[in-house]
Amino acid sequence: MAAESQFKLLLQRRFGPFFWTQFLGAFNDNVFKNALIVLIAFQASQGVSPETLTNLAAGLFILPFFLFSATFGQLADKLDKARLIRVTKACEVVIMLAAAVAFMLDSLSLLIALLFLMGVQSALFGPVKYSILPHQLTDRELVGGNGLVESGTFLAILLGTLTGGLLIATDKGAGWVAGTVVAIAIVGLVSSFYVPATVPTAPDLKIKLNPFTETWRIFKFLRGNRTVFLSILGISWFWLLGALYLAQLPLYTKDILGANAQVVTLLLVLFSLGIGLGSLLCEKLSGHKIELGLVPLGSIGLTVFGVDLYYAPTIAGATLFDVGEFLQQPGAVRLLTDILLVGVFGGFYIVPLYALIQQRSEASHRSRVIAGNNILNALFMVAGSLFAIVALGKGLSIDQLFLSLALMNAAVAIYIFSLVPEFTMRFITWILIHLLYRIEKTGLENIPEEGPALLVCNHVSFIDAMIIGGCCPRPTRFVMYYKIYRLPILNFVFRTARAIPIAGSKEDPELLAKAYEDIAAALEDGELVCIFPEGQITRDGELNDFRPGVERILARNPVPVVPLALRGLWGSFFSRRYGPAMMRIPRRFLFRIGLIAGQPVAPSNASAASLQQAVIALRGDWR
Repeated sequence: MAAESQFKLLLQRRFGPFFWTQFLGAFNDNVFKNALIVLIAFQASQGVSPETLTNLAAGLFILPFFLFSATFGQLADKLDKARLIRVTKACEVVIMLAAAVAFMLDSLSLLIALLFLMGVQSALFGPVKYSILPHQLTDRELVGGNGLVESGTFLAILLGTLTGGLLIATDKGAGWVAGTVVAIAIVGLVSSFYVPATVPTAPDLKIKLNPFTETWRIFKFLRGNRTVFLSILGISWFWLLGALYLAQLPLYTKDILGANAQVVTLLLVLFSLGIGLGSLLCEKLSGHKIELGLVPLGSIGLTVFGVDLYYAPTIAGATLFDVGEFLQQPGAVRLLTDILLVGVFGGFYIVPLYALIQQRSEASHRSRVIAGNNILNALFMVAGSLFAIVALGKGLSIDQLFLSLALMNAAVAIYIFSLVPEFTMRFITWILIHLLYRIEKTGLENIPEEGPALLVCNHVSFIDAMIIGGCCPRPTRFVMYYKIYRLPILNFVFRTARAIPIAGSKEDPELLAKAYEDIAAALEDGELVCIFPEGQITRDGELNDFRPGVERILARNPVPVVPLALRGLWGSFFSRRYGPAMMRIPRRFLFRIGLIAGQPVAPSNASAASLQQAVIALRGDWR
């Protein structure tokens, strides 16, 4: 559980070869596709317009995702995923050799046909790309790994697009593109041989070849896990949004901003770098765990800066501006900042969702879940293109289209988050602990990565559980006094986090008995349970005596006990230092607090008195 930088994964065989294999694949796809688009623009076939050929090419590339994703998802669950990666890269080499011949022969029809085969190869690679990560990474590395993959993918798309356009525009462009795509494919194949083997998750699965019935079966399975299914819908919405932004940027730049192709490139670079930056920042902001609170944050940013993009003042001139002239226009810097931040918040939005579906999908069906995600992504992107065609045909300008997308994003977010309150709960918790406090976390690697464990902590304030839950690397069930559990607003957070309310034996013996049953069930299911053995929030900053309930829990479920200590919360808005809590305006923001975890204690050595002394020692003099 060492909190190492995600970039160290690039140096490890379990991740590095896979990263470069997928990066080179995305890069090569876009070198080929953009070179082909340029050829289409300047070499339309007789009787066929460039626009028609461009749409045909886009359709041929996306069609295989509908036809073959379900079958390829089954293969990825049944077989070694590393082996499948090598098969896809070998196919890429063959396709690119054929593409090299087509470029040299100047055969536009053959190149368009090969684009369909590239779509088939991408559809095969898609279910493997994300389902292999949980095999190679721990839960604490999933966000960092996905951040690297997402940032690498968008960087590869950007570099591939620029490279394809630049190469094909040279005097011997066809030859340069031909040599480049073959060379990249070969390097990618070599890299794939270093991807470690994985154990098949469903080796006895019988492959069903009917894509329609199997797709329907996958969707039925997805709907059985509501959180995963809605997360996939959220991912698909993002791809609709991103695809429309990227597709409309050239015309937006020309017609709305009055700028030339240099500015188009600048906007593409900023958008891609923004997504890459946001994806990489997710690990830092999430504290090396899957932080669902970043998803609403990302969605809010997508809407806010999408709306501001519409209102950013720009002035189109009589001639198209180049980059230098554009940067001198009023509102240009604001507009570029909006484009960058739309990308950044898009990264915040997408990375936790991918990590979530990887973590919460059944291992035996994970590749098919990813295949279903890819099908929905393709469907949403097609629907987005149709929406743009209709909206622009009805007289909507491109900047108005962007504004409508931003407002629609807000509506979609509200709908999804209302159905899955866990997102909203995690957002509230994340905002609270990052707005009010700077948290120093020490020793959290002592919390077991898996299996049941009991956490015991001092009780200083009404938000102790939220702070611990926001810092703990695993989902945690909290046992809390029922009156705190029922506090307005906070009750929503506690219910969504599946907290366990408890009462004293004289107050509500039935609730007390139920609490112990719920604690036992959670530990038997391998969950983390956190209790505050004092039974009440301190009134003087010192620990109250630990009650024997902890011993009763361990007698039934002898699990490791990890002592925790909260430091620096005494005197906060949520503590009782100045009388009743939460009855005065907060005096300080972003002040320093601490959470420290001690070494696990064997259940045979854990008593209320010894655990209290361990927590006191961890807390020290810093209250």
